[in-house]
Amino acid sequence: MTIQLKPLITEKAVMLIESQNTITFRTDKKTNKTEIKKEVESLFDVKVDKVRVLLKGNQKYFYVKLKKNFPAIDIATKIGMI
Repeated sequence: MTIQLKPLITEKAVMLIESQNTITFRTDKKTNKTEIKKEVESLFDVKVDKVRVLLKGNQKYFYVKLKKNFPAIDIATKIGMI
């Protein structure tokens, strides 16, 4: 199963990248935390520290906090968020 990860590019999302080493993604409601963690780790070759979820309407927003030795700004630059 392929997960459609859509990076969220808002002012708050960019602030989270810089201050908390966290990247925000939007995806459908069927996806769970474990699937997101595995997908992000395999796609970007990083280690995930924690995943938080926000349900809003028909969408799920995942806040993916990376381990300290994997800067979120590098991933954000790689996928064109910044």
